[in-house]
Amino acid sequence: MAKQIGKKKPKFVITDGLGVYHEAFNKEFWDHHRSCKHICNVRWRGQLNNNLVERLHGTVRDREKVMRGLKIEDTPIISGHMIYYNFIRPHMSLDGKTPAEEAKIDLNLGNNK
Repeated sequence: MAKQIGKKKPKFVITDGLGVYHEAFNKEFWDHHRSCKHICNVRWRGQLNNNLVERLHGTVRDREKVMRGLKIEDTPIISGHMIYYNFIRPHMSLDGKTPAEEAKIDLNLGNNK
């Protein structure tokens, strides 16, 4: 965990329920003023959780195992995967919609994904 980004300290840190995150948070961020709040949320749905981002990271790591080109800086594979992930691949957590559909982003492509 980074104690600060630029010159700002975070107001809160969101993690899943793994116990070591709580210990790390206390070591790095806890102070008597409670200037940074630790939010532990193990639910899939809700206002503040990191489960969807963790799932995205897992998807990228899965691709990295089979695609050696991800180790090369400035590879077009990352951009292509982002397009696939956000505009083409249906997501179970979004009831079969893509993130773009859920965000109501219409590229006017019709049904030709």
